[in-house]
Amino acid sequence: MDKLLIRGGKKLKGSVTITGAKNAALPLLAATILTDDVCVLKNIPTLTDVGTMIKILTRLGKNVTKENDVVTVRSSNTNKYKALYEIVSTMRGSICVLGPLIGKRKKAEVSFPGGCVIGPRPIDLHLKGLRDLGVNLKVKGGYLIARGEKIRGNRIYLGGHFGSSVLATANVLMAAVLARGKTIIENAACEPEIVDLAGFLKKMGAMIRGEGSHRIEISGVKKLHGCTYSLIPDRIEAGTYMLATAITKGNVFLKNASYDNLLALIDKLTEAGLNIERRKNGIRVRYTKPLRPIDVTTFAYPGFPTDLQAQMMALMTVTEGISVITEKIYPERFIHVSELSRMGAQIVLEGPNTIIKGVKRLSGAPVMASDLRASAALVLAGLVAKGETEISRIYHLDRGYDNLEKKLSRLGADIKRVKE
Repeated sequence: MDKLLIRGGKKLKGSVTITGAKNAALPLLAATILTDDVCVLKNIPTLTDVGTMIKILTRLGKNVTKENDVVTVRSSNTNKYKALYEIVSTMRGSICVLGPLIGKRKKAEVSFPGGCVIGPRPIDLHLKGLRDLGVNLKVKGGYLIARGEKIRGNRIYLGGHFGSSVLATANVLMAAVLARGKTIIENAACEPEIVDLAGFLKKMGAMIRGEGSHRIEISGVKKLHGCTYSLIPDRIEAGTYMLATAITKGNVFLKNASYDNLLALIDKLTEAGLNIERRKNGIRVRYTKPLRPIDVTTFAYPGFPTDLQAQMMALMTVTEGISVITEKIYPERFIHVSELSRMGAQIVLEGPNTIIKGVKRLSGAPVMASDLRASAALVLAGLVAKGETEISRIYHLDRGYDNLEKKLSRLGADIKRVKE
């Protein structure tokens, strides 16, 4: 098992290229099930989650090759429909094969996803949406057994306790594109990754309107064809490097980063005093003066992303004054608080709220990663901590960041990966 060793105190400077979005790559790869033709996806990041999805597609009768950032998907057996527990259990996002399997092959057996360290993440909206399309669903032996021989379009409401669901929207959208009649998804997720999925499906021949809004209309078609498509850049990766630049008082150009997809983060960092400039092919981030404390509340897009909450908290731990972060998406997503506290952060946790009193300097310490974004927060803290920070269980980072330590090293960070 690998770990990261970081010696803090280096300002990040230079340019970093933002790769394709993880949260777009998984549903787009799953969507290739909807056609027997060849699909070519470009700008696919090299992540363990992507590797897991490729394994699932292979077990479902697809021939998948990846060369650098290009993935080619061909059909070899169109009769398979079971996503096995030993693969699905390693990645919650695997549930997004459910919709396309039902849409194309009219049946699916997908291992029921397990729990998550950041709190309960139920799939009730997935099941509700698919049932509204006429899918017969039951749970047996830990598997979701789905049959959808006669699925038809319907008006579907996908409202949940914490707003819309990205993966539920993706699953219903993929199931509906080949259903008979018209489907309207109300309270659909508006995330850029859903817009990207719709763009891919439309290039395959699907008829979709309204993506990017809370109301998506789908007119079912009989068949989809293959195509070549390039993913959007990863807004969470870009946001993480923006926050890394801020915490190290650096000056970094984020090549390929989308300014428009990061407005909530940019608004808060600008309020704090960070200099952020939109450029033709990316974003320039410069620290020019001491930052001010801010209050942040996570919401579904276009609100502040829950996937950047932990990284923002790391920045606020060394920002003078009192900051408040409220988590509205996953109220239990605060496992990183205890690890940041080990490094000298002053954080009080009160339900879904954290009150952070900025300190002058964190101190390096052995810490343990608990989930993907918490891991990134510990890396950011390590970049400014005095002495050495040792982060274990970094396999979480490999799920969502393409060569993180190498990119940071090229920006001037003192960071290396070693074997435990």
